[in-house]
Amino acid sequence: MEHAQTSIPGLVTFTPTPIPDERGFFCRTYDVDVARAAGLDPASFLQDSLSRSSYGVLRGLHLRVGAGEGKLVRCSSGRVYDVVVDLRPDSPAYRTWLVFELDGDAQNSIYIPPGCAHGHQTVTPVADTSYRINRGHNPAEDLTIAWNDPELAIPWPLPPTIMSAKDASAPPMSELTAELARVEARVA
Repeated sequence: MEHAQTSIPGLVTFTPTPIPDERGFFCRTYDVDVARAAGLDPASFLQDSLSRSSYGVLRGLHLRVGAGEGKLVRCSSGRVYDVVVDLRPDSPAYRTWLVFELDGDAQNSIYIPPGCAHGHQTVTPVADTSYRINRGHNPAEDLTIAWNDPELAIPWPLPPTIMSAKDASAPPMSELTAELARVEARVA
């Protein structure tokens, strides 16, 4: 398994090597030593979560304000178009975004540092997305930003087929000045 830094500080990609055979494949999707080499504390992860989405479902853009949360994200089955937006005021990549294709066949993953918003859209009939999170959930810290925020202009691959009511009605960043000021996460 290899890891690489990205242009967003602290955002790391992990690329494993699936070993195929006549049964399918075997793949190590997480390795403590590789996580440490990438600058992550493996003991910091407290929770694993999973979302299942059908074709065209769009989830996000979600952010935890305050200290934020770090999360290791992988599409375990299917494929998603994954977006990360850096919203840490002290970051050289502040308000920029990157796109990743997370693919169940490749089993690649990304670590999203605290202070970054995250969303994804399913581009296969079904996709399971796994999250390894470093903080317990506090609903008072949840913030949702419009998936179609004009300032970000993210080129989603499909028109959304299904969204939660909260995601569909989320305001753009221009209406979230006070909420975004609550992002305390810093670039390490």
